[in-house]
Amino acid sequence: MPTISMFYGIIIRMYFAPDEHPPPHFHVYYAEYKATVDIRTCEIIESNLPRKQKRLVIAWAELHQEELIANWQLVMNGEKPFNIEPLK
Repeated sequence: MPTISMFYGIIIRMYFAPDEHPPPHFHVYYAEYKATVDIRTCEIIESNLPRKQKRLVIAWAELHQEELIANWQLVMNGEKPFNIEPLK
């Protein structure tokens, strides 16, 4: 699963698999915490992330929603997603 961005100890990844399940989403890892985020709505689908990291991830997703959608289309076609600028 390629890493597409990293910031403040948060790792953003997207499965590189054409048969990945809908809705379009990405995966978040922060220490022992994980989350899945819906790209279309920028809402958390599933998470045990601390509140601060959830807010950072949602802010990042809102800023990069178009790039995330483009990456989702790439992975659905079996192509590697591109890196996205981290939150600064």
